[in-house]
Amino acid sequence: MKTVLTIAGSDCSGGAGIQADLKTMTAHGIYGMSVITALTAQNTTGVQGIFSIPGEFVARQLDSVFSDIRPDAVKIGMMSNVEIIETVAERLKHYEFTNIVLDPVMVSTSRHRLLEPSAEEALIRILLPMARILTPNLPEAMVLAHRDDITNRDEMLEAAKVIATETGAAILVKGGHLSDCADDLLYDHGNVYWYSAPRIDTDNTHGTGCTLSSAIASGLALGMDLNTAVASAKEYITGALRNDPHLGHGNGPLNHCYRIK
Repeated sequence: MKTVLTIAGSDCSGGAGIQADLKTMTAHGIYGMSVITALTAQNTTGVQGIFSIPGEFVARQLDSVFSDIRPDAVKIGMMSNVEIIETVAERLKHYEFTNIVLDPVMVSTSRHRLLEPSAEEALIRILLPMARILTPNLPEAMVLAHRDDITNRDEMLEAAKVIATETGAAILVKGGHLSDCADDLLYDHGNVYWYSAPRIDTDNTHGTGCTLSSAIASGLALGMDLNTAVASAKEYITGALRNDPHLGHGNGPLNHCYRIK
């Protein structure tokens, strides 16, 4: 059985973070494992509190996993401070691991910065260049590409080229914030792939970024090439959105009971 490790924060409401990651991996027939970087008090309406795990204990979790069940792929999500970022980078280098999907959790949908400047700088400088693929949303792509705005497909491609040049990774710019569609762009070392999808009329989008990146990691663990893994993940997230169960009173979590065909 193929294995994927998620290194991310915990979402007690179950719609995002490691809970979303593990549900997605299970739906793909993957054995999922987790290293928790932070505990969050959150629900579908927002984050009410964050408790960061000490770096030394993050390292101990990583050692426990890699010394026993080496993963076929790693997904990285929420990194809450410089100590955790440096710890994760050091241990992954120690284990010479490169099959990494990194979701740069830096900027919210409302364009609020989620990290302190020092942590954001460390994430960009240390962790992003270690990834095989980065999955920024449009606000995050703006930060990484030093742009004031991204409003169309041409600007998505321009941003992806800048980020790829600075990190050396393949870049998946997610178009969920576009006004007229939900197209995603994969820029993989000069190769350009578009994944088109209609905009689905739903408020239940809590955890979409976590779910998509975990689905990509699952595809890579199963031996798919990058283009196929992204296409499969795009199909999965679209199906989950179409089958949302209207949970909660706000932006309810995705229906993670959705199964790939």
